[in-house]
Amino acid sequence: MFTGLIETLGVVRAAGAGFLEIGFTAKSLELDIGESVSVDGVCLSVIARSKEWFRAEVSKETLVRSTLQRKRPGALVNLERALRLGGRLGGHIVQGHVDGVGRAMNLAAGPNQMLVWVEPPKRLMAYIAEKGSIAVDGVSLTVAELGTNEECFAVAVLPLTREHTTLQYVKAGESVNLEVDVLAKYVERLLGAKRGKVAVKETISLDLLQEHGFF
Repeated sequence: MFTGLIETLGVVRAAGAGFLEIGFTAKSLELDIGESVSVDGVCLSVIARSKEWFRAEVSKETLVRSTLQRKRPGALVNLERALRLGGRLGGHIVQGHVDGVGRAMNLAAGPNQMLVWVEPPKRLMAYIAEKGSIAVDGVSLTVAELGTNEECFAVAVLPLTREHTTLQYVKAGESVNLEVDVLAKYVERLLGAKRGKVAVKETISLDLLQEHGFF
């Protein structure tokens, strides 16, 4: 479990069949063997480490569902250790389970923020709400706005977040890992179970939630 508050940047040292080796750029995270670490929003397990680098296993499923398949030596990645029990939850609940890969569409720099528009896979838009939470490359962000036809969304990246994450380097057309709020997924699943269905086909609304006793 993670918070989406990035601790430091890493740099890919090597990428091979089933593993990534990542060096620390500034701050060493002092990881233990078997420990979970978020790499650009993907939860990986440490299989080897030193003070300067660590190696993590990467399954075929993870490669298919995330941008890690495109990482080459020299690429920068966001790093976060797992949340300690009793620690502060400064961002939001992030599992490190990427739901899909989105595409950065447009970046508009302002005096106090950078507005990044992202086009997600269509199936994910139902889980994305204005002022809700979303993880982009493992970074906890708030959805600032939805597109007119709700085919995309915008996140506001503040200077501090931009300075300490790889979002400072993102460009239009690049792919990003997305993880939607886990609470939205469980609400959908619970409604589907109550109706005797595997999944809900209609749009979740306040009326629908009230009808089924959620408030």
